[in-house]
Amino acid sequence: MEQQLLQLLEAINKHAHLNQKKMAEICGISIGKVNYLIHDLTFGNYIYSEKKGRNISYYLTQKGLDTLQSGIEAYQGKKVNIHQEPLTEIKQAIILAGGSRTDFNKPAGLMDIDGTTLLKRNIDILQENGINQIVIVTGYKPEAFQEHPEFSHLTFVNNPKYKWTGSMASLASAFEVITEDFLLIEDDILIEERAIREILSHPQRDCVLISNESGSGDEAFVEIKNGYLHKISKDIHQFNRIDGEMIGVSKLSYEVYAKMVSEYQQNNKNPLIHYEYMLLDISRHYNIGYLKMHNLVWGEIDSWQHYHTVKEKTFPMLKRKEAEFREIFIKSHLIEALDLAYEDISEIQPFGGMTNKNFKVVIKGKEYVLRIPGNGTESMINRKEEKFNAALASHLGIDTELVYFNEETGVKIAELIQEAETLTPKMTKRQDIMELTTEIFKTLHFSKLQMANRFDVFERIDEYERLMKETNGHPYEHYEETKRQVMVLKEIYQGMNIELTPCHNDALPQNMVKSGENKLYLIDWEYSGMNDPMWDLAWHAMESEFTPEEEELFLTLYFEEDVIPLEIQQRMIMNKIFQDFLWTIWTVIKEAKGDDFGTYGTDLLTRCRKNLNHDLIREMTYEFQK
Repeated sequence: MEQQLLQLLEAINKHAHLNQKKMAEICGISIGKVNYLIHDLTFGNYIYSEKKGRNISYYLTQKGLDTLQSGIEAYQGKKVNIHQEPLTEIKQAIILAGGSRTDFNKPAGLMDIDGTTLLKRNIDILQENGINQIVIVTGYKPEAFQEHPEFSHLTFVNNPKYKWTGSMASLASAFEVITEDFLLIEDDILIEERAIREILSHPQRDCVLISNESGSGDEAFVEIKNGYLHKISKDIHQFNRIDGEMIGVSKLSYEVYAKMVSEYQQNNKNPLIHYEYMLLDISRHYNIGYLKMHNLVWGEIDSWQHYHTVKEKTFPMLKRKEAEFREIFIKSHLIEALDLAYEDISEIQPFGGMTNKNFKVVIKGKEYVLRIPGNGTESMINRKEEKFNAALASHLGIDTELVYFNEETGVKIAELIQEAETLTPKMTKRQDIMELTTEIFKTLHFSKLQMANRFDVFERIDEYERLMKETNGHPYEHYEETKRQVMVLKEIYQGMNIELTPCHNDALPQNMVKSGENKLYLIDWEYSGMNDPMWDLAWHAMESEFTPEEEELFLTLYFEEDVIPLEIQQRMIMNKIFQDFLWTIWTVIKEAKGDDFGTYGTDLLTRCRKNLNHDLIREMTYEFQK
């Protein structure tokens, strides 16, 4: 009824001399309904009529005009909520890096910031927050990115018309490679890591990041109305109220992005339009949210003056603030886990680790190790199984006592090993150390304990290959050829009658810690599970870089026999091949997530291929294929 009244008021306002039949046609209602509504509007003093001969003209009173105006404003203020689904995890990002930067003679994102590039810093932050499918849209000097091999695993899209188009053209050029909600970031932005983390977790799927006005002189001012984006402009004179400044970081749903691209490609007549204003057009009909962060440290680099300000002032301030935040972040894990007071934690020192972030922490004068899982480990490691298996290891006395283990987050706190000395490949070659390592392996393998899971290398290969595709990882050269050979060995290996035992499955020297003269601990049970015990021996032998003679001594100490049976030799070399192939895929995944392992992955694949040509393997393959 209310909408029909407004329609009728609007029709009368535009055409005072309409008869009721014409009103019915315009409003899409019956003549009887029009007559009824005219009576109500007249009685309520919204309209009045004047009769001239046989014709009646209708006019709006001031009350009617006010009602029509407020009704139209209310109706126009109503927007569609485009989403029925809840917040989704963001795995994709678009970095707009196509703008001309003649001041620098290179894209702004490639400018140096504290020994790295601005682009590398932003990509590291994205990957640290689980975003691995990153698209970089280039335009100005796209060849400059080829000089940075650390970006080779990313997806590049070029906007060849960057000189004659605005940022919306660059954003639209990535449409074919975007499949879900994503984070949009401009390449010239330096920003605190927490800003990325907070916008990713913000409950609105479409959300622009804004801050207090920076006073840079090039601000994109923002006005918010009814909790959503209402206006964006660089012209301050257009605003009745300024709620903040747009930074250049936004979270967009695929649905809104698709509408932006469709509107740009089908209806837009201005190729110079920037994406912010296209988003503003979409916001006329759909709710676009915002996240305002106060006291945010950030800057943009689009001139030499801005660059020097960022390098000399903004970045040092940001670095100090992020260091303070990291300390608070680390302490918060400890406080939550152990119900501590802030002042109970007196020291935090980073440790090494290929997979996780490890810290030595001092709590009430006692030393512990805090482990915070690394990026992407949640998809590769079952924390419930790890917790169960690590408890078994502690019970056996081959690892320290667990103080805390959160099987949801993977955060772990354990007592620090006293007089700790992490083994090196050189140390493991000594016979006295071999006696310690073989003893700890025998304690584990012969314990008769049942771990929570089975470590099946072939299932892991399938799973890791799936993750490799998801992270847009690129296998190394000769990967497919090597895989075909490995799969032949799989059939041979699975035909052996192998008894599975509790295994560590990542027994490299760095996971063995010596305490005093005669005590050795085996740490980090993330990959543990029931497996062929030769897996542990083979991996340890390879990572210790044993010569054939050293490996023979190592095996005789373990088996307490002078002659190693042929089947053991065969299983040793087969397990070497399987694990080198598996950890090659693991390295590709980790590198796709932003880690840098140098030549580690290619070295593993090279060693795998070399072992595939081992005499024992060739003999076994020949016999199998006869």
